[in-house]
Amino acid sequence: MRLNLPSVVLFALAVSLCSSPSLFGAEASADEKQADWIQLFNGKDLSGWTPKIRGHEYGENYADTFRVRDGLLVVSYDGYQPSDLMSMDKKGKKGFDKFGHLFYEDTFSHYLLRVEYRFVGEQVENGPGWAIRNNGLMLHGQDPSLMTLNQKFPVSIEVQLLGGNGKDERSTLNLCTPGTNVVLKGNLFEPHCTSSTSKTFHGDQWVTVEVEVRGSEVVRHKVGGDVVLEYSKPQLDPRDPEAKPLIVDGKLLLDHGTISIQSESAPTEFRKIELLPLDDK
Repeated sequence: MRLNLPSVVLFALAVSLCSSPSLFGAEASADEKQADWIQLFNGKDLSGWTPKIRGHEYGENYADTFRVRDGLLVVSYDGYQPSDLMSMDKKGKKGFDKFGHLFYEDTFSHYLLRVEYRFVGEQVENGPGWAIRNNGLMLHGQDPSLMTLNQKFPVSIEVQLLGGNGKDERSTLNLCTPGTNVVLKGNLFEPHCTSSTSKTFHGDQWVTVEVEVRGSEVVRHKVGGDVVLEYSKPQLDPRDPEAKPLIVDGKLLLDHGTISIQSESAPTEFRKIELLPLDDK
């Protein structure tokens, strides 16, 4: 059967079809407009980034721990001395604890952070067992200039980046809370770490992850577009000696802060670190 439609109807139908997101794709959302993303790592040098490594002053990039090589931001330990790998803790146990962080120069509140990373090579000698193929995105972090000389981690929300050992299950994008707490499933969560529901990424493969941060409201960890962990109300822990000095007028909630990546004894490469500001709504 043939329909003879007036030309005005045909024109209206054509306009409707062309504007239909289900048929031709909606106009790119804010999350998809690449021009709106801020490239925190420029692929050339460490512009905008400053290190703070335990035992060293803020700004000292000890042994060139953080460097750029072949367009990648690299965490490397090839310049470390044997004495760096044999420090002794209060209990007389020897091991590596020269943990470091590389801080971006600006602070952020509402954003989507996208990172591409991979683990390469072997962990440094005497590195702690929990730090094998372990890095992290430290979010809503403290001002690094306020960290003490021997402070191991900035007060922050840590989105763990973890790699598998080739056989066992080990999720990535777990949560750890140095000097902080969050609300998880409606309750204040005070343990230090909790696991996500992500799959395990073995070997030296590149992994792309995203973190959606909405101030003090909600934080979502995403792998492949799927939420693998969600929590709300990131806040300072009044029990923590490093967090206490950061509490002003009793305010605990964290609605903004620094972003940093770690050096925890696992050689790591990053080929993209980018951020999309989100509306404060």
